[in-house]
Amino acid sequence: MLMNAQDSLLLIVDVQERLLPSMSEARLVARRCEILMRGATRLGLPILVSEQYPKGIGATIPELRALASPDAMLEKMHFACGADTALAERVAGLGRKQLVLAGLEAHVCVLQSALRFREMGYQVFVVADACSSRDPANADLAFHRMRANGVEVVATEMVLFEWLHCAGTPEFKDLIALIK
Repeated sequence: MLMNAQDSLLLIVDVQERLLPSMSEARLVARRCEILMRGATRLGLPILVSEQYPKGIGATIPELRALASPDAMLEKMHFACGADTALAERVAGLGRKQLVLAGLEAHVCVLQSALRFREMGYQVFVVADACSSRDPANADLAFHRMRANGVEVVATEMVLFEWLHCAGTPEFKDLIALIK
């Protein structure tokens, strides 16, 4: 199935100051999350950002925090975003059937969020090149498990081009500049 901008919501999971530095390919993952957020903003998609216990792990990194509205930032204690009542209600209230997830750690919070939202009936897409774990082998296992459970595993450029749907628009020109 294709991702559709009118049906999609972007959820950035736990890209936090004290967690990101220990991740594999940390700066690249942060940059791809930034590209996704800029693309979603340009196309008018809702964006939510989860923070796992920010008192202990720190806030979302500044470059991503700057791209989200203050009310988009949601603290959580559960590993699965969908297990957190306030976060799950916020997602449901936005009325989107497709969830595009990116963030940390692929084998913990991203995996559990993807599986939980899939169980809740959402079409879930996890952006593999915008996710990471400390050990890349754990991320690989998570992506395999997600696929086996009906979650689509995609790449940043796949998301942008499917959201765009066609070339030659002002949005296309803006988004293509993000990936050049």
